[in-house]
Amino acid sequence: MALPQVPRCDYEGSQYQHEFWTPERAYEDLAERAALRRLLPPRGRRLVEIGAGAGRLFNLYQEYEEVYLLDYARSQLEQARARIGDRPGLYFVQGDIYALPFVDGFFDTLVTVRVVHHVADLAAALEEVARVSAPGAIYVMEFANKRNAKAILRWMVGRARAGERPFDLAPYEFVPLNFDYHPAHVRWALRGAGFEPVVELAVSHFRLPILKRLVPARWLAALDARLQGPTARWRLTPSMMVRARLVRRQRPAPAGARWRCPGCGAGAEEQEGKVLCRGCSREYPVEGGIYVMRPDLASPSSRLLVGRKAP
Repeated sequence: MALPQVPRCDYEGSQYQHEFWTPERAYEDLAERAALRRLLPPRGRRLVEIGAGAGRLFNLYQEYEEVYLLDYARSQLEQARARIGDRPGLYFVQGDIYALPFVDGFFDTLVTVRVVHHVADLAAALEEVARVSAPGAIYVMEFANKRNAKAILRWMVGRARAGERPFDLAPYEFVPLNFDYHPAHVRWALRGAGFEPVVELAVSHFRLPILKRLVPARWLAALDARLQGPTARWRLTPSMMVRARLVRRQRPAPAGARWRCPGCGAGAEEQEGKVLCRGCSREYPVEGGIYVMRPDLASPSSRLLVGRKAP
């Protein structure tokens, strides 16, 4: 099972939750929550947030039977677990969006917020998201919009940044592993993976420092929420959110199956303190309440290596 040879954005060791989500960004947090409340099904069986970080949005998922918070960085999940605690039906999973450790057709709701702008191979990532989606699953995606009003204005007055072309469909990498995406490119990538966009919302209309200093965050967010639907057709805000539905043929996950080896793609079974792949010599530990399911962090299984060399 070949994984995309692209760099990953790793927040390991970062205090992102405290250093980025400061009181000065209360407006952005409230505006995103307002959009998610409109786009997410209010309840469901299984939800995964891919790139969940420290679990900022977890309280929006209370009506789901099972919730999986997945992130590439273990330290982010440790922060999430410290804030949220252990609950029935809640799983903390260290994993890779390009090699998700779940069986096909497992989730009925999937979420990525402030994640796609770190994804270098969007088509490959969305193919994995679609693979673990149940028939008719809902996928809610947020992405950084390259044709936002500020970028267009810079371009019109000749002050665009190097490589910044707001009407070009190609992603714009303004700093390493930080991408702005054109809305048309995102819709194309979603349809290529088998999703059909259903609803779009324009988010963060008022992301200006002077406004955020002068107007209370809750007032700005309330106005933003009113504008998210009506202004979505113009796609001029720095952030866009999309609700898409899986429309390609997909079989539901087999009863009782959950894990899939992200290294070889075979089924895996949970045992005490680990998840063991049935098809290769990898085992994935469960440490501190976190399922360590990244293929690069797996270790060979002693049970499978008896009498032969590790690959």
